[in-house]
Amino acid sequence: MSILPLTIVTNTSLQIPGLDPWHADLQDPALTVMTDFRERASVTVPDTALIDEALEHMRHTGVRCAFAIDDRRSIVVGLITAYDITGEKPMQFMQSEAIPRREVLVRDIMQEISECPVADIKQIERATVAAVSNMFARNQLTHVPVVETSESGEQRLRGLLSAAKVKRLLSRSESIRHDLARDAATQGSHKLRAVAHPAITADPLLTPLRRIFR
Repeated sequence: MSILPLTIVTNTSLQIPGLDPWHADLQDPALTVMTDFRERASVTVPDTALIDEALEHMRHTGVRCAFAIDDRRSIVVGLITAYDITGEKPMQFMQSEAIPRREVLVRDIMQEISECPVADIKQIERATVAAVSNMFARNQLTHVPVVETSESGEQRLRGLLSAAKVKRLLSRSESIRHDLARDAATQGSHKLRAVAHPAITADPLLTPLRRIFR
């Protein structure tokens, strides 16, 4: 019988989970920017929900995309984004059907799941963040579902990729690199000042101030 071995923590100064800044680099695995439905539940809205109710639900859950579901059959039937609801789609449907916005339903403007471009989890497992970023740039998409296929050939939703999330994580990485470069330049400047002004450097009272304003 196989038993998982246990060890003890050797680092007594562990960081609090979630407090470290989350960022991504272009060469990182694509999985680092994918929302994995094995770890986090997907956000769903009934396809019969009013679009503004769906938008409020997305805002409440902190996402910009939700899967539209058929409650009666308990299946995913479409994908709807905050961009769909706040964009031109509602107005176009209102004009074509001569109805007010308060009567527009999710299913009226959603993208049917059969029409959604998807990525395969096996491809994601081999790809980099750069490949995901390039995919979004080339296809002008905001969200891409990720599917996995069972041995019997049945597909199911495994995750979701978001263009905004990828851009945000990459920009944080760029900001971190900028800060590191700035700190390195500042430290170099301080070293030059120390050579030029040995009397100031020798004064221990000024050291805390240099650290504060570095």
